[in-house]
Amino acid sequence: ALGKAGDFVMLQVADTGTGMPDDVKAHIFEPFFTTKEKGKGSGLGLATIFSIVQQQNGFIEVDSEPGVGTTFRIYLPRTTESVTQPRRQPQLTELPRGSETVLVVEDEPAVRNLAVRLLARYGYTVLEAHDGVSALAMAADFAGEIHLLLSDMIMPEMGGKELAVKLRARYPVMKVLLMSGKASNKANADAIDGTGVGFIRKPFSAFELVRRVREMLDGETVTL
Repeated sequence: ALGKAGDFVMLQVADTGTGMPDDVKAHIFEPFFTTKEKGKGSGLGLATIFSIVQQQNGFIEVDSEPGVGTTFRIYLPRTTESVTQPRRQPQLTELPRGSETVLVVEDEPAVRNLAVRLLARYGYTVLEAHDGVSALAMAADFAGEIHLLLSDMIMPEMGGKELAVKLRARYPVMKVLLMSGKASNKANADAIDGTGVGFIRKPFSAFELVRRVREMLDGETVTL
């Protein structure tokens, strides 16, 4: 990122690893970009860091050379205001568990696998599908109740909004949590229904996902 004028505090982290060529370095902050094997990395780590730094009006510089290593420099605006003791954020181990059934629908394997593993870790029964069509087929074969649909909004053949409407016909009190990398898609989620339908922007942290799923399940729902 380009530098900005002003007073900043700089945090530098460096390694002596394999480094990165320029064509890889150009994409490292893009959500879901990863050089790891399929299913081995979510590509959300650096994207999340970039988003947090950007929200604080900071910027990041990266120097990397193959065979030499990589250096990240994070610049955050310096403040002269007095510091108040921040409220401690709950840890993942402190978040409430659940036992409900969640259907995860996402065409990006890394994101889907991450959500499935995380929710299963917190006690939920998790069903997974790679698109809306297969999700409907899975629901038709599933004998139990689906309590929440966690779905990407934009997918081939059938998006999350259309899928939510179709599944609500079978599960009228099912909660819906839609995911998207674009904040503007929140309006599309809100248009489905004001109650029992939520939105979470990608990339999200593990804490955000677990918390939002629990919030949705504990809320009220009305029939579409």
